[in-house]
Amino acid sequence: MAISLQFSRISTRTDLSVPESRIFLQRKPFMVRCSAGEAVSSSSATAGSSEFDAKVFRHNLTRSKNYNRKGFGHKEETLEQMSQEYTSDIIKKLKENGYEYTWGNVTVKLAESYGFCWGVERAVQIAYEARKQFPTEKIWITNEIIHNPTVNQRLEEMEVKNIPLDNGKKQFDVVDKGDVVVLPAFGAAVDEMMILSEKKVQIVDTTCPWVSKVWNSVEKHKKGDYTSVIHGTYSHEETVATASFAGKYVIVKTMKEATYVCDYILGGGLDGSSSTKEAFLEKFKFAVSEGFDPDKDLEKVGIANQTTMLKGETEEIGKLLERTMMRKFGVENVDNHFMSFNTICDATQERQDAMYKLVDEKMDLMLVVGGWNSSNTSHLQEIAEERKIPSYWVDSEKRIGPGNKISYKLMHGELVEKENFLPEGPITIGVTSGASTPDKVVEDVLSKIFDLKREEVLQLA
Repeated sequence: MAISLQFSRISTRTDLSVPESRIFLQRKPFMVRCSAGEAVSSSSATAGSSEFDAKVFRHNLTRSKNYNRKGFGHKEETLEQMSQEYTSDIIKKLKENGYEYTWGNVTVKLAESYGFCWGVERAVQIAYEARKQFPTEKIWITNEIIHNPTVNQRLEEMEVKNIPLDNGKKQFDVVDKGDVVVLPAFGAAVDEMMILSEKKVQIVDTTCPWVSKVWNSVEKHKKGDYTSVIHGTYSHEETVATASFAGKYVIVKTMKEATYVCDYILGGGLDGSSSTKEAFLEKFKFAVSEGFDPDKDLEKVGIANQTTMLKGETEEIGKLLERTMMRKFGVENVDNHFMSFNTICDATQERQDAMYKLVDEKMDLMLVVGGWNSSNTSHLQEIAEERKIPSYWVDSEKRIGPGNKISYKLMHGELVEKENFLPEGPITIGVTSGASTPDKVVEDVLSKIFDLKREEVLQLA
């Protein structure tokens, strides 16, 4: 599938004066050799030790008899169950009519790519299979399976329990041999996998293959002694897992933070935003690997990403890093100082591209439906806010009412309430949903809108 890149939407805010034809070139793959016989257990090496090889550990774990990542042969019946619970007649009608349909005095325009992605559907389906395969065993999950409250509530009803937290730390001592532990779509950190391996539990791994692809990239960075610059949120489950497979790393959330890193590499020669080594380490104190030294560890860098980040920003950060290395070490030497691989999730790209297309159409307001802790959904809201469109990010229909009132979230996380959010008379609404959002949740939100507009018509009659 051809995917157009939206580079023009985000600026690097600087010009490093190097040939554009050299920007962000595809690198020759860095070869890594691992022997299947090089088994490493936590009894002989820890995840943070120099002897430990996370790739070899994971390779051996995935081949153990207590590990499953393909399901248990119940795919057809669990997909049917999910279809009954999560599909929507309203969404079906919209798709059948070219993604636009009118109910009463409400016209709805649906983004052409929205909702459940393949990786999310796969993760939920395998979790459903785990309960069917192990009907009486205790089943735990290391984090929310996906960032959607409806799906997570459904798994709780199926007695798939979250690993409890105490002061932010997971309490794996509740897990006993013979229990089943699900790894969510975001993956799990290496130290968590080690604990579960030692406990000899049944591991059901639903990690999205796109996340695994990022792990492979940071492994290549590590083998080549490159520091991974990870575009993501340092506390997000996926980025925590990715960082655990990296060697040296620094996590940047925004272009501004990436520019700060590049300015430090150039000794303040970019925009003067950086200062001392101490200031650097303070700024990124939660977002760097242990013992990180920016004076030494930023001479060779590779770009990686949390798969749910804005695709254009990840690309621009990669180009900025490459231009920075060209300026510092020369264009002819850039291959020895910068490494890149395409690890941007197709589903994230497609939903963002569809959103950019949708916001070009005329509408009165936008509804963005998805979990409030969903990164990819927050970026859909960001696109609407950039266009100054009245946009309301809700995680369920419960955020609407009583009456013509809505509680919603802005892209930066603020919770906001608004009275009379629906204009009077005929209206056109744009709708999209995050990659973890079932169609049924979108239907419930739209049904609430239809009810409000129906009441308005009756009052005016």
